[in-house]
Amino acid sequence: PARAPEQTLAVADPVTALGLTGRERDVLRLVSAGRTNRQIAEELFISPKTASVHVSNILAKLGVSSRGEAAALAHRLELFPPGEERLVAG
Repeated sequence: PARAPEQTLAVADPVTALGLTGRERDVLRLVSAGRTNRQIAEELFISPKTASVHVSNILAKLGVSSRGEAAALAHRLELFPPGEERLVAG
């Protein structure tokens, strides 16, 4: 039987399979934790506009239309274990 996309992605590194950069992974982690673009910008030492561009790129790469959908997909793929949202490097 054919595998569901999530099962296929779980075999390889999901972030690599999704085509996300390291910075996009950091931003997605914070989006998944419910942070706003301004909060993301402050935590990652980037401008809110840059955070917004990263979020837009993430939504396009994940094929979703909202931050909530992106967070739900990240959760389903278990990209960020509980508590990891506080471990952003930067």
